[in-house]
Amino acid sequence: MEKLTESRIRASFVNCSKGEAARLYIPHDLDDRPWEGLDFFGWRDPGAPDRCALVAERPDGALVGITLRFPPPQRGFLQRSLCSLCYTTHPRSGVSLLTARRAGRAGREGNSVGLYMCTDLACPLYVRGLKQAEPGARFEESLSVEGQLERLNTKLNEFLDKVLA
Repeated sequence: MEKLTESRIRASFVNCSKGEAARLYIPHDLDDRPWEGLDFFGWRDPGAPDRCALVAERPDGALVGITLRFPPPQRGFLQRSLCSLCYTTHPRSGVSLLTARRAGRAGREGNSVGLYMCTDLACPLYVRGLKQAEPGARFEESLSVEGQLERLNTKLNEFLDKVLA
C-alpha cells in the first residue's frame, strides 16, 4: 500500500458523514507506518474502545475507508477464534466481529455487515511475518505468502462490496 496522508484518509470514508469523518481519530504516526507491508491500513480509536477504522485501496484504485465497531471483550480463557482474513488464531478477544454500517441509505436505516477480524487490524503483517502472533497461531498453509495475501484482499474486497452495496 502506498503511504497515505490524513486528508486522503478522511476523504475516503463511505459509511459516515463528512462531519463524522472530520472528527475521527487518525493516528499521528503516519510517517512511521510500515506501508510496504500493508494491504490495508487499520487502527483503533484510543478514545472510543469500541471503534476502529480501516482504509483500503480497491482493485480499481479507489481508496475506501470504513468505520467499524466491535463488541466488548468476551470472558473466555480457553476460547480461541480465527480471523476470516488472515487465518490467524488468537485467544480471548484477539479476534472480534467487526461491524460496519452500510454506505448510503441502507446505513442511515441502521443496516450493517460484519466480519471476524484480528482486533489489532494487523492481518497483512501476520501473513507477511512482520508481526508475530503467539506460537501456533498461524497454520501451516500450502498457499504461498502471495496466495495468502491474494485471499486476504479478495475477502476484504468482498466485505467492502457488502458495505458499499
